[in-house]
Amino acid sequence: MTAAVVTNGAPPGDWHRHFSLLADEIDALLADGEVALTSLSAEDSDFVRFNAGKVRQTGHVRQGRLTLRLIDGERQAYSTLSVCGDLPEDRREIAAALGTLRDGLRHAPDDPHLLFDTSRWAQSTHRRGTLPDAETLARVVTRHAAALDFVGFYAGGSIVRGFASSLGSRGWYEVGNFSFSWSLCDPSGRAIKSVYAGDDWSEDVFVRKVEQAAARMEVLGHTPRVLSPGHYRTYLAPSALQELIGTASFTAFSARQQATARSEFYRLNRGDVSLDPRVTLTEDLGLDIAPRFNEDGYLSETVPLIAQGRGAGQLTNARTAREYGLRPNGAQANEMPVALSMNGGDLPEADALSALDTGLYVGNLWYVNFSDRVNCRLTGMTRFATFWVEHGRIVAPVEAMRFDDSLYRVLGSELERLGAGPELLLNDWTWGERATGGMKLPGLLARSFELTL
Repeated sequence: MTAAVVTNGAPPGDWHRHFSLLADEIDALLADGEVALTSLSAEDSDFVRFNAGKVRQTGHVRQGRLTLRLIDGERQAYSTLSVCGDLPEDRREIAAALGTLRDGLRHAPDDPHLLFDTSRWAQSTHRRGTLPDAETLARVVTRHAAALDFVGFYAGGSIVRGFASSLGSRGWYEVGNFSFSWSLCDPSGRAIKSVYAGDDWSEDVFVRKVEQAAARMEVLGHTPRVLSPGHYRTYLAPSALQELIGTASFTAFSARQQATARSEFYRLNRGDVSLDPRVTLTEDLGLDIAPRFNEDGYLSETVPLIAQGRGAGQLTNARTAREYGLRPNGAQANEMPVALSMNGGDLPEADALSALDTGLYVGNLWYVNFSDRVNCRLTGMTRFATFWVEHGRIVAPVEAMRFDDSLYRVLGSELERLGAGPELLLNDWTWGERATGGMKLPGLLARSFELTL
């Protein structure tokens, strides 16, 4: 087992005070007519990697990045720097950054799409959560996965986002949460993947998820079912549906993409097509899994995106709003949803196999991408945790197959039932830093789902 520690020296628990002092310092250093928008992205996180049911690597990361945005009239410039937690040192770095930004602004052209919020507001979310420490987690996993080939990755701790405007706005988001994904592997090379994420760790919930996956391990040893290309009755677990909707979410809900006719839901938002009336998707800031403010100083809004199967709205960033004459609703610069929630239906999870009767149970999808953006058609692989079900009973794994189908069909004509209990799936991105946000999605029973190869 190896351990790694990455730290910038910022004392845990002091991010809020430190950021407030730095924001005040920036305000004091501004010249007449200048506006500063300052954002903080920080974390204090534990990471644990497992292989064969044992701890292989542990690590701890404590880091913070400050983005300083200087605006003078219609011109703007940015600078991003690490904050070390030492107030005098950080003040010197900020003063130097401001000087560099002023030099750059002297020769910068006006930005025709510059727009930021000039109102004064205060917004704060602070949620500690109940998280396992690395030693407790290791004991739990080794005890309950002792006889299993358990491979997984845990990331947990506090995530911080802050915003300060020299015009008087202050935003703070600090939550403690975790995301734990693991696979139970079979000697055949097949595996069953599970995910557990949230604010409040429960050993009972974790054990139940491991036991549910372990109960299906015997089936992985059966002779795989080889399917011919065609349409199959299919149950998509929440994690599988996340791969489909998550891929579409990169651009499908963007006001800019809609204005330029490049949104995958362009036809839906125009009213040319509609989905099943039970489909309602919302950018739901009430989930409290993402900050309620953005880097332009706007408070982020809960936005109905699809209501009863019809396009209802888009995510609009300030730049898009100014360019196309729209109203900003606090979307991030990429205009992707950060807290996407889908209404559930009437199918209890325990009844999913019996409702499927005979067909495919898909736990995860892989390598998802678009094959036809105009028709919102996606392709990818079934790979692990896909089973053949007969009369409500899992009987065999399925050899990996390529699918190619449209969300207009899956969420429209082919939708039979939706799961009664949507599952919270936090964003488990850790490249550079842990991410905020995620999705809350139900499982979905489709009358048919197209396999092509």
